Order: sequence, then C-alpha cells, then structure tokens
Amino acid sequence: MPNKDTIVDVPTVNKIARLSRLDIPEVNKENLTNDLNNILGFVAQLDEVDTSNVEPLASVTGHKLPLRSDDVNDGNIEDLVLKNAPESSSGFFVVPKVIE
Repeated sequence: MPNKDTIVDVPTVNKIARLSRLDIPEVNKENLTNDLNNILGFVAQLDEVDTSNVEPLASVTGHKLPLRSDDVNDGNIEDLVLKNAPESSSGFFVVPKVIE
C-alpha cells in the first residue's frame, strides 16, 4: 500500500512506459517506482529552501557573456559565396532535382 509520500505508483510507471514506448519488465517496475519516488522526494526538498534573498543568475561562475552589436547585415558577398557553387543561376545555387 502506497504511503502519503508516494507520488509514483506501478500504474503510473506503466503509463510512463507506454507513453515513452519503453518495455519495462514486471520485475523492474517496483524498483523503478521506488527510484522515481526517491528522486521526486529529493526534488521536493528544494521547495523548502528559502531563496527569497538570492538573485537570479545564468551562470554560477559570475562570468558575463561577451556581447556584440546587433547590426543587420546581409553580407554583401553574394559573388564570393556563389564562386563555391559548381553551378549558379540568377544569384542562386543550382542543385539537381531530388523529388520527381
């Protein structure tokens, strides 16, 4: 009988397995149920941590990502790019037809 701290039971494992297209042997389902409940119990402990004075952060190292100016630029190098093409026409690469 599941206790009040049980979040995942065997029918839930069966549903997860079906949705994930996993074939879990019956002998492993009880252990998997226990493992999932332990993991979810540990994660639930994080709700008890007071984070009210903690600033949101993207990195624990404190390094900032280098920024560059966001200039719109089409490159203006069409001729250089098309020089790499075996065949071009009207400013586009010519490729063999792949769908009939």
